[in-house]
Amino acid sequence: MEYYVKSIIPIIESKYSSFTYVEKNIADFFLSNQEKLDFSAQNIAQKIFVSEASLSRFAKKCGFRGYREFIYQYEKCFAHKSEFVDNSIKMVLNTYQELLQKTYSLVKEAQIARIVDYLYNAERVVVCGKGSSGLAANEMESRFMRIGINIDSIDDTDRMRIGAVFQDEKSMVFGFSISGETEEVLYLLKEAHMRKAKTVIFTSNAKDNYANFCDEVVLVASLEYLERGNIISPQYPLLVIMDMIYNNYINSERNDKKGVYDDTLRALKS
Repeated sequence: MEYYVKSIIPIIESKYSSFTYVEKNIADFFLSNQEKLDFSAQNIAQKIFVSEASLSRFAKKCGFRGYREFIYQYEKCFAHKSEFVDNSIKMVLNTYQELLQKTYSLVKEAQIARIVDYLYNAERVVVCGKGSSGLAANEMESRFMRIGINIDSIDDTDRMRIGAVFQDEKSMVFGFSISGETEEVLYLLKEAHMRKAKTVIFTSNAKDNYANFCDEVVLVASLEYLERGNIISPQYPLLVIMDMIYNNYINSERNDKKGVYDDTLRALKS
């Protein structure tokens, strides 16, 4: 049984900040709607007081060829909605499941593979973040150093600015910022990019200008539009993608990373 289906909801969420006023009105409708309707362009245009041309432009901005393709994918969401949550345990589990569903819709296998290639070619890796993103950065350092990667995590403002000076073409920098607006993280990514380092940002906010200083923009699931997103640990979306990169890296045939991992376990137990 196929457990996950690609949803366009996280795509709308990630593009939201780049929408025009009219496009945000359209986005708000599709994000909040909970019932199966007549989703024809004519009916929806009348319902939310926009033109059919605006619906078409909105669909294309979300990455579809037109409104018909957009709505075909949107309607699939209703077949996979969770049933009514009848207790607090199911509430938490269903919210995590919704977040995993969003992650599945956003993740790109080819992008994960490229990032793993960057890791293999980097002599040193820096991962940075503030607050809950800083906790995720610390976790990434802890996990990846155990398989032999020269990695350092930074969650301090001054260290991010100082650290930017030491990056070069042999470096790789990960920036964790769910909002995509953490000034210190963006500063380190920009400075590292200028010095020819590989740069990757993890964010739920898809901004066009990231392409100017990031080799990869990894979209993570947003908690903002989840009905019960406030019960989810903020760093969880980052950790899910990090685990995918870790799994791809450790299972690659290029190096015996499993052997290195076993050695670190023995060292910790001795």
